[in-house]
Amino acid sequence: MTIQNNISNVKTRIEQAAKQCQRSPQDITLLAVSKTKPCEAILEAIAAGQRQFGENYVQEGVEKIQYFADKYPLTWHFIGPLQSNKSRLVAEHFDWFHTLDRVKIAQRLNDQRPNDKAPLNVLIQINISDENSKSGIKLEQLDELAHQVSQMPNLILRGLMTIPAPETHYERQCAAFHQMEQAYQQLQTHYPTVDTLSMGMTDDMEAAIHCGSTLVRIGTAIFGARDYTKS
Repeated sequence: MTIQNNISNVKTRIEQAAKQCQRSPQDITLLAVSKTKPCEAILEAIAAGQRQFGENYVQEGVEKIQYFADKYPLTWHFIGPLQSNKSRLVAEHFDWFHTLDRVKIAQRLNDQRPNDKAPLNVLIQINISDENSKSGIKLEQLDELAHQVSQMPNLILRGLMTIPAPETHYERQCAAFHQMEQAYQQLQTHYPTVDTLSMGMTDDMEAAIHCGSTLVRIGTAIFGARDYTKS
């Protein structure tokens, strides 16, 4: 299967999942997770019409952004954990940041965002399954962090992101995603800029879409398994 075929298949899955819950497929963004994948693979995805890409590693992501900068109008999302000493690279190069979970990082991104760039779109990461190994805040911490982010002029609070604990049972996938949907809807009542709920990956995108996801992060189903020896 080619990357072009894979993207077509993923879009079909998105359309079918959306129709099952009376949603428009146009309301769901496909983010191609291209971490550890070469520029040649991204070019194949671009040829298939893909324009939004997600990267987990700062330096690798910046190199790809620079490679494609003058070639195609792409949107780049940073979706991995971020160490504070690398925040400047994210602030200077990326369009979106999905994994905001502390004020310190928000302040650094705000202060380091270049004046000639639009404000950085940010999502607050929720650790919905309360896993020690996962980044993200607890739901009860959301109001305070959202308020602080909303005061920063070089950031735009766009919504929430989560990576729930792996779960193969559809109903249990939905249980975690429903909590996120409720938190997202509540956040929307306070902040008019909130329009993005980033949840769902290759193995659970149908449940995520059923629970209101507006952006699914798909890597394996598009690019195949990753080779982490190259990361």
